[in-house]
Amino acid sequence: MALDQGSMARLLNAIIEKGGTTALTRPVTGTDIAEWMAVDADRSAWHVALDEAEQVVGFQWITPHENLPPEAVDVATFVALGQSGLGIGSALFDATRKAARDLGYRWINATIRADNEGGLTYYQSRGFRDWAYDEGIRLDSGLIVDKVSKRFDL
Repeated sequence: MALDQGSMARLLNAIIEKGGTTALTRPVTGTDIAEWMAVDADRSAWHVALDEAEQVVGFQWITPHENLPPEAVDVATFVALGQSGLGIGSALFDATRKAARDLGYRWINATIRADNEGGLTYYQSRGFRDWAYDEGIRLDSGLIVDKVSKRFDL
């Protein structure tokens, strides 16, 4: 919801600043998050994980992607630095998997930087399997990376 967008941006900016895991390379704002939420809103789903103090400690979304068939949806996952391994990603994916089914999708795509060991492990542990590999992708920062696409059949 709108109240979470600033916290989501702060969490994501910390990940971007650290580098090495996300293809995003420039800081984002709550307004950016709001704009992303508005795209294909009726075919997308967003979930947040909150701690005891009601602060966002992770979020995940699914949204259609122009390079995927209509029966597939793209996923993105972000967990606050220092919070991985606590079940946040598992809880988010449980909600996301249900939402994807409810929206009528047949499979979920995750595209991960090939050098993002944590991301690759996260999706693999959920049952995603490799289906595509793209070499030499230029990020907005100019950095060249390879990307692995993994598929989860619903």
